[in-house]
Order: sequence, then C-alpha cells, then structure tokens
Amino acid sequence: MTAPRLLQNSSLSINRPTIFLIHRTAISSISRRRTFSQCHYRPQQHSERELQERLQAARPLVPHRAARKFTQAGSSRNSRLTVIATVLAAIGFYFYNSQTVPVTGRRRFNFLSDSMVARAHSKAAAQVIEQVRAQGGHFLSEWDPRTILVRRVMKRLIPVSGMTDLNWEIFVIADNRTANAFVLPGGKVFVHSGIINVCRSEDALAAVLGHEIAHNTASHAAERLSAAWVGNLTAGSLFFLAGALPGLALFGLWNVVGGYYLQDLLFYLPMGRKQESEADYIGLMMMAEACYDPRAALGFWQRMHALQHVSGEEAPEMLSTHPSVSLAHIAEKFGQTDET
Repeated sequence: MTAPRLLQNSSLSINRPTIFLIHRTAISSISRRRTFSQCHYRPQQHSERELQERLQAARPLVPHRAARKFTQAGSSRNSRLTVIATVLAAIGFYFYNSQTVPVTGRRRFNFLSDSMVARAHSKAAAQVIEQVRAQGGHFLSEWDPRTILVRRVMKRLIPVSGMTDLNWEIFVIADNRTANAFVLPGGKVFVHSGIINVCRSEDALAAVLGHEIAHNTASHAAERLSAAWVGNLTAGSLFFLAGALPGLALFGLWNVVGGYYLQDLLFYLPMGRKQESEADYIGLMMMAEACYDPRAALGFWQRMHALQHVSGEEAPEMLSTHPSVSLAHIAEKFGQTDET
C-alpha cells in the first residue's frame, strides 16, 4: 500500500500539501539507499595541460635551494678550502701529539691520556665479569694456589711497571680449556687458568703477565683509538670533498671493494704486529728487572704455537698479530745476552 492511501485511511485530518511533502521524503530515503556507483557525483575532469601546470606549481618536499646546497656540498670553492684547512689542521694536530714510546723510543701518534682511556674502559671489567658468569663460569677464590701464584707474580711486576698508582685488581677465571690472559686499561687483570698449565713455571707466567702489562705501559690502547680517529676523519674529509652524491657513491664503492678489510690489512694489522713485538721487548725487560728469567718466554711461546697448531686455531702468518718472527727475535735477544 502506498503512502497516500495510508494517510487517507487514517483518522487524522491532514491536508494535501502535507501528503506531498511526506511522499518526497519517502522518495529521498529510497535514493539514499542507492549504491555508490549510482551516485550523482562525478569527479572533476582536468585537462593534461592543467595537470602539468599544477605539478609545476606544487611545493616540493625539499626546497630546491636546500637540495642544491646538499648535492653540491664539497664542490664549491669555499667548501674545498674548508676541507683543505681541516686537513692541514689535522696534520698539525698529528705532529703536535707525536710521542715517544717508553723503553723502545718508537715515535707514534697519540692524543689520548691514560686516564681518558681508563675511563673509556671503566665498564669493560664489569662486562667481562658478567659475561663469564652468564656463560656458567666462575672465578677462583683468593686462597686457590693458582690465584696465589698470579698474585705473587704481579706483586713483583707492578713495582717495575711504572704504574704503581693504579688500582690493580686480579681475577683468575676457572677455565682450563682457554689459554689466555689480558690486562685492561686501569689495572684490571684477567687470567684464564688454562694458560697457567701452559706456562709450567712462575718465570713463564711472569713473561705472559709482563707482556700484557707492557701493552698498558706503552699505551697501545690509546694509540689504536687515536689511529682510528685519524682514519675516520681522513675518510670523512675525502667523501665530503667529493660532494654529497659522489661521496655516497665513493662510500658505496669503498664498501663493495672491502675498504675496511683493506684498511685493517694494510694499516691496523701492521700496527698490531708492531705493538706485539714492542710488548714482547718491554715485557722481557720488565720481568728481568723483577728478577725473573727471560729465557722462560721462549719456551712458553714455543708451547703456545704448538698448542695452536694441534688445535687447528693457528692463524695464517700474514694475518697473525703475533707472528712466529717474535720467537726468532726473542732468541736473537737471548743470543746477544749470552754473548755479553
């Protein structure tokens, strides 16, 4: 039944215009139930020329002036002068911080003090302790014979190390499978019990600990950090001098050809070898001054090389930071000592 007949049959007195209004409302309610495809709205059509004009007038996400400055960074004369001035300042800074290594007299670049390096490694000891305990390991007690041995050797080496003002702490890790020992900047000594078995004598243990202490005496950690700072500054200057986009391309090419590997192979690895040989020499002088027999170092390094060869962990001679040439060097020193 339609809406007009329903209204006529009702008892209400409604005039005809009211019936017409209700009828239009019913029609509009039906039209609202139409699907989207039947909607009367049509998108506004734009010509191709109008679209091009709108695209040209659109505001870019990055302003052209800022983009031009970024892409042309390093190519302008002022930028190049800035880079050149920075490089010259870096060269002056390098020679200003050129130092002489104690005992050996080697010249090297180092702008970091021992206190700065010690602060940088202040959390390293806590991290080592946490790592040992996380792996289920533990430290030997103070009354363990191996701990007593390490403390006795350190008690004789510290006075001749030139670092008596440090707060020395000694930790002996119960791990017979690992033959290792290291001394962190700031006087934190870590010794794996496995290296005590390889030493076989107190003199050999003095050679190991003297070698590790010598790294701190010569400030080798500070030297490595300083060299890394200079390397990063030099690489960054070259990338900036090439410009933003060419610099990014140069950086990508540097990674593709293994630039960091070549940097380690040609720069950091030779420096590591030089530091190891230097630590050998300083450690021998140190243990001799502490009244230990330096000849025990030769037997220890021979056993270490034999152990690495048997376990298959021996690194190639070219990639080793402590090559076998050190053995010949030590033997040569012993020969000179015997002759004199």
